Amino acid sequence: MTLNSLNDWPTYSDLASFTTLADWVRFCASQMERSECFYGHGFTQPWQEARHLVVRGLELDWDVPDSALGAVLLEHERALLFRLIHDRCVSKIPTAYLLEEAWFFNEPFRVDSNVLIPRSPIGELVSNKFAPWLEHEPTHLLDLCTGSGCIGIALARTFPQAHVDISDLSAEALDIAIENIGLKDLDYQIDAYQGDLFEALPSRQYDLIVSNPPYVDADDIDQMPAEFLHEPRMGLAAGDDGLDLVRKILALAPNYLTPEGWLICEVGNSAAALIATYPEVPFEWPDFSQGGHGVLVISSVELTKHAASFQ
Repeated sequence: MTLNSLNDWPTYSDLASFTTLADWVRFCASQMERSECFYGHGFTQPWQEARHLVVRGLELDWDVPDSALGAVLLEHERALLFRLIHDRCVSKIPTAYLLEEAWFFNEPFRVDSNVLIPRSPIGELVSNKFAPWLEHEPTHLLDLCTGSGCIGIALARTFPQAHVDISDLSAEALDIAIENIGLKDLDYQIDAYQGDLFEALPSRQYDLIVSNPPYVDADDIDQMPAEFLHEPRMGLAAGDDGLDLVRKILALAPNYLTPEGWLICEVGNSAAALIATYPEVPFEWPDFSQGGHGVLVISSVELTKHAASFQ
C-alpha cells in the first residue's frame, strides 16, 4: 500500500494486517507526520503522542510497558483506533479531545472542547510552591479563568491547608472544572464561581492569584495550527494586542490581594506588547526548565504603586 496524499487515506480493510498495538502505534505516528499534525498539546513528537492515543484509546494504563505492544487486538479495538487516528490526522482533533482526557501536574483531567487543553508552564511554578515569591503558607488562593480547573486543583494539592476559589466566565467550562473537582474529591477545599473575572467572587483577599486568561493577539489567532481551532475561541482570543483581559486583571487584582500577595498571570507571546505598554512596571518573568514562557509575576505592592497605569 503506497500513500501519497491525504486523499489516499486507507480504508479499514486496507489495514487488515495491522493486528498488534505496535502496528497501530507505528501507523498513527507515520500518519500524523504525513498529515503535518501539530504537536502542541502536551506532546513534542509523533511517536510519543501516537503511543498515548493508542494506549489510552483502548483504556490501558498510560505507562503500559513496551512488552505489551506485541499484544494482538480484537477487531472492534482495531476499528476504534482506525476512527481515532483518522480524526486526529484528517480532522486535526487534538488527542486530549478524542480521549476526553488531558494530563497536568502528573494527573489526568476530564476535558472537552468547552475548555482549553491544559498545558500551562504555571504548573512548574506550582511545583516549586511559587518560590522565591511566596514566603509563607497561603490561606486563600484564586485560580482566575480556570477552564478545566487544573491549576486550581494543582494549587489545592500543593497547599492542602489553603482554601481555593476558582472562577470562569464560561458556564460550560466551569461545569467541567466542577466535575474535575468532584473526581478528585476536593469539594471540601475548592469553591467554584461563574462570572466575568472577579465579579462573582466573595468579598475576600487572596495571598495568591493565579491566572491563565485568554491572551492571543489578532495576528496569532489567525495563524494558529488547525488543532487550536477545536479549542474554545473565547479561551484564546484577547483583542488586537492580546491584552484585553490582562489589563482588567492588572487593574482589579489589588482589590483582591492581601498587602503581601502576588499575582501570577500567563500572557504568552503577548509579553512583548505588555512590556511596551507598561515599561515602568517591574514585572518579573520566570525561566522554565520544562519549557514555556510569558508568565508574569508581580506583587500587590507594585500593582498598587502603578495602579494609575492600568486605568
